[in-house]
Amino acid sequence: MPICEADPWRIQYFEGIPCPDGVNIPTEDSDAWLWYPAYKWVYNKLAIAESQNLPCAPHGLEPPSFPVFSKPIYNMKGMGAGSRVIRSSKKYKRYERPGHFWMTLLEGDHVSSDVVVVQGEPQWWRHTTGKPLEGGMFDYWTVMANPIPDVEAYCGDWLRRCLSNYTGMVNFETIGGKIIEVHLRFADQWPDLYGEGWVEALIRLYAEGIWQFNDAQRQEGFSVVLFGAHDVKYSHPPKVLVDELRHTPKVSSIQITFHEDRAPKDHSMPPGGFRLAIVNCWDLETGFKVREKLALSFWSAQSLLSHEGAESQGSKSSSNRNRKKSKIS
Repeated sequence: MPICEADPWRIQYFEGIPCPDGVNIPTEDSDAWLWYPAYKWVYNKLAIAESQNLPCAPHGLEPPSFPVFSKPIYNMKGMGAGSRVIRSSKKYKRYERPGHFWMTLLEGDHVSSDVVVVQGEPQWWRHTTGKPLEGGMFDYWTVMANPIPDVEAYCGDWLRRCLSNYTGMVNFETIGGKIIEVHLRFADQWPDLYGEGWVEALIRLYAEGIWQFNDAQRQEGFSVVLFGAHDVKYSHPPKVLVDELRHTPKVSSIQITFHEDRAPKDHSMPPGGFRLAIVNCWDLETGFKVREKLALSFWSAQSLLSHEGAESQGSKSSSNRNRKKSKIS
């Protein structure tokens, strides 16, 4: 398979597509770090801030003014873990940590941008914005059809200055048009929403250093997320139900985003909830309706036992689950 994908629920986007031997395309930052040693410095978030002349410094050098945003200099796994706004010198001293840094607190739209880059020149852009919930969760993401000229101009200039010899995918995270993170990969949550033939074009980019993709039919898409409670042992919904929902008009794909055979604590999830499923679609209301049907499947067809009290419910829950499952299937 051409794409090196760690999450089995995303293999559906890449399996069965021919790829030349020896071509490896990362979706994980750890793979990109190993395969592109000349460019792995982009995972140093302090270096990214410095490359834009943003006020910043490692912890140990107190900010001249507040508020500031504080986070680990490197964070290859766990996403936003350890990040926070610091609004005073007193708070700064409380949260001062080795390996962390502070930077100016940016304001404005938070945008995730996938960019095709050939020798430092951007060739193709797609931008995504999310509707946030509490606890680090997102209700849904909008994969925009329209360009964002300010982001493309600013990040394009940065690419020419800082990654002038790089060819491949780059993902930018920006706030107010300024770069907060750079990844040597693309967002593998919604490549199906980029259009038919996009993955084939991606493989050619990495195999030949050429970008050729007919993007005339691009349209706005949505990635709708279903969350459940933490500390619950979930089972996957019936495959027949997922297959049926996947064939709903204007639905592109469905991901069941957890390992059924692993404990909940062994998954990397936002603090606000446990990510159960993702619905990629071309119509937001359709995505909401399909998410609701998936949610009902989880609540009615599963044994949702928290760690506390699981033993006490025992055989009663098991028999109820088996009876309800037979009704759905």
